[in-house]
Amino acid sequence: MNQQERCLYLIRALQKEMPEYQDAPIPALPGRRWQLLRGLLNVRPPMPAGEEFLRVQDAFLRQMTAEKGIVDAAGLPPCPRNSRIALWQGDITSLRCGAIVNAANSRLLGCFSPNHGCIDNIIHTMSGVQLRLCCNGIMAAQGHEEPTGRAKITPAYNLPCQHVIHTVGPIVYDRVTPEKERELSSCYESCLALAAENGVRSIAFCCISTGVFRFPPDRAARIAVETAEAFLHRDQRLEQVIFNVFKDSDLSIYQSLLGQS
Repeated sequence: MNQQERCLYLIRALQKEMPEYQDAPIPALPGRRWQLLRGLLNVRPPMPAGEEFLRVQDAFLRQMTAEKGIVDAAGLPPCPRNSRIALWQGDITSLRCGAIVNAANSRLLGCFSPNHGCIDNIIHTMSGVQLRLCCNGIMAAQGHEEPTGRAKITPAYNLPCQHVIHTVGPIVYDRVTPEKERELSSCYESCLALAAENGVRSIAFCCISTGVFRFPPDRAARIAVETAEAFLHRDQRLEQVIFNVFKDSDLSIYQSLLGQS
């Protein structure tokens, strides 16, 4: 199968699994067809998938990732402020490293909103349906929603990294309180500790809580850098902490904090 044949196969398989979407027209344009497939993957419940579906899905997602380009974290330049910290702007799902951090919600099952722009959505999309099923098993065993500031680790499946570490950041409703700052610091601390405990050598952080959770980006970045530096000072197991940004405004904030021009 080529990519378009795989895409068509996956759409039809998902429509068969979820009859409520079986009448959705399949677009002719490849980009629109991918949007439909992504939307169906986003709304698919955490249930097992057949071997053939997984084989086709995995081939499709891995070729997509290869085509957009994989960035090796080992080649990222260290920051002047700390040789074990790197700053990188780009798509976190294209990064080859030990683990990437997912800014999850308390259900820990990914974003069910079709084609939503949040990092939770794109990580689950590019990892494949296995990630939601794995997270569902973790949450079923836990028996309650994931508390703010904790972290869970899973395989990365079709992503170029080895693991995904999921953490739930604090939601800011009106103002940032000391409690919210402690919760955000706990997110970074929990992820760093979990990575080190599991033999992860490099970890890439997204900007936790700064999107729809409304934590001010400048204060969030300061907490992220201070927490990471304190952890690295007392724990030598992690070789590299990467702060991944997407927006130019976030890049500027981290450049200032990390002493980059």
